[in-house]
Amino acid sequence: MSRARLTADREGAPSQVPGHGPRCRFCGQPLRVTFVDLGMSPLCETFLLPEELSRMEAFYPLRVFVCERCFLVQLEEFVDPDGIFAQDYRYFSSYSESWLRHAEAYATMIVDRLGLGRESLVVELGSNDGYLLQYVRALGVPVLGIEPARNIAAVANERGIPTRSVFFGADTARDLRAEGISADLIVGNNVLAQVPDLNGFVAGVKTLLRPGGMLTFEFPHLERLVAENQFDTIYHEHFSYFSFTTVREIFGAHGLDIVDVEELPTHGGSLRIFGRHAGERAPTETERCRRLAAHEVEVGMRSTAYYAAFAGHVESAKRALLRFLIDAKEQGKRVVGYGAPGKGNTLLNTCGIRSDLLEYTVDRNEHKHGRFTPGTHIPIHPPDRIFQTRPDYVLILPWNLKDEIVSQMEAIRDWGGRFVVPIPALEVLP
Repeated sequence: MSRARLTADREGAPSQVPGHGPRCRFCGQPLRVTFVDLGMSPLCETFLLPEELSRMEAFYPLRVFVCERCFLVQLEEFVDPDGIFAQDYRYFSSYSESWLRHAEAYATMIVDRLGLGRESLVVELGSNDGYLLQYVRALGVPVLGIEPARNIAAVANERGIPTRSVFFGADTARDLRAEGISADLIVGNNVLAQVPDLNGFVAGVKTLLRPGGMLTFEFPHLERLVAENQFDTIYHEHFSYFSFTTVREIFGAHGLDIVDVEELPTHGGSLRIFGRHAGERAPTETERCRRLAAHEVEVGMRSTAYYAAFAGHVESAKRALLRFLIDAKEQGKRVVGYGAPGKGNTLLNTCGIRSDLLEYTVDRNEHKHGRFTPGTHIPIHPPDRIFQTRPDYVLILPWNLKDEIVSQMEAIRDWGGRFVVPIPALEVLP
């Protein structure tokens, strides 16, 4: 890993944090530049039971830094990952129909592209409830899931997807290799952000990947977060936010070459990277890699000045949403939410929205029913609640699933109900 310091453009740069403070989890540089400060917030997946509402909740700083050396955007680690993921985690991937379609299409594509078969092994890191590996297995390819959340890993195993409930890192990879396990394909969808020990994690990928094997990782593209004001995707469970240039540097530091990249519409705009052991075959990278890396430099992502205006856009979005909710309340309109995702809880806590402005929210995930959102204590019901109460507006909190939700709930228009989307800018759908 190169330790040469990159020169940052200081003109118009974000505010400086006095003292040394935390260090970059990749390159070790002291973190002095604040990208955005969203105040204090609870863990976004700690949904409360009714009897827990009167108890003290833990809130942690939601301040995001950008590294002046490698430009990794990141949070400090305040809670041990075991406290976040390993106990009673309530995010299940299979509740999104569009995400299942995405997973099935990927499985078909990658099995064909790599010529995988019965002698191959596909390992998914952060495999959740087996949402993706079920499609790989259906194509006759052996699979293994790695999922730290024990309750979710149990669901995957019950569905016949072999899953180990452990945190993945260098030690886990060595243990698997000692058992004779290595992977022809390692998959990680929306898991990189949730890794506090990036170097140990990527080193583990290097260890577990067979010679000639391929890795693919998907993650939200930092450029889209900045360009579309996706501040609600920032929460404590996401430790890091990646540009293509930075993620390529991270994998390269551990002997893994990123050889191809795809830009995807998922999660508000994501990247899918393809990688392999350094030095295997040629060419080393596609034109898409070179073009995207050049684009990120061109738009300024290798300068701290690029990140300077983001906090102001967040404040504007916050005021617009509060203005809409207050006006609706004063006009006697009823506003409810759809969804209880992590991003929604960041939005609600950052804006200080409680049940006086958002009466309740609904979610298809039955594991959240009867609970309350962390910090803001908004009740969560099944989706049918909307048709029982006939509200005037439905605020879509998982805005990345807007089309899917509008299709499922289009009957609200029968009584004149309208959908509201808060990100990237407030929009009341016709």
